[in-house]
Amino acid sequence: MKSLSEIFSPFQSENLIEWFDDLVTLWHEAGPIEPEDHHSPKGMFQWVHYNNFKLWHYEDQARRTDLEADKIVAAKRKIDYHNQQRNDGIEKIDVWIDNVLNAADIKPDETIEINSETPGSIVDRLSILTLKVYHMEEQTRRKDVEKTHVELCRFRCQVLAEQRFDLGKALDRLIRDLRQASKRHKIYRQFKMYNDPKFNPYLYNSN
Repeated sequence: MKSLSEIFSPFQSENLIEWFDDLVTLWHEAGPIEPEDHHSPKGMFQWVHYNNFKLWHYEDQARRTDLEADKIVAAKRKIDYHNQQRNDGIEKIDVWIDNVLNAADIKPDETIEINSETPGSIVDRLSILTLKVYHMEEQTRRKDVEKTHVELCRFRCQVLAEQRFDLGKALDRLIRDLRQASKRHKIYRQFKMYNDPKFNPYLYNSN
């Protein structure tokens, strides 16, 4: 039977960030790969990262001024889809953590502090920061811009890398605190409304 330390090992930030880095590089070369496994921690992490990768590039496309309106609309639809999948993925990570803690009978009382964001949200932010680092570094290699642009991007790379490192350490601390019951885990439901025809008045009033 695995220990809690082994169960939560995929959350170790140093390895997680390195893996996200490797995936971003690979996906830019060979195309993004949707995970086959959506249930293990690594599968859930890859699913969030995959949707962030898709979102990043559809967001870029949607801001082009040389595309026909129908192509912009199509990109916006894809943004809605992948954003919903991303949010569902974040929630799934937090549900998994809740199940693991309950199975281990780690149930701190109501007086224990809740963290301001969940582990799933932090994993999502690490994914986005990894995409920012990759694309900011890409800007430093451009030959068609002024030197000041390259220098600015190099500085921003350093800031982003530092922010990602700090956030990774925050994830490590949070997982440790949850295991030790010095923080209380709570699932925060997203309840996104704009994609659901039952809740978006522009959708249900158009029928």
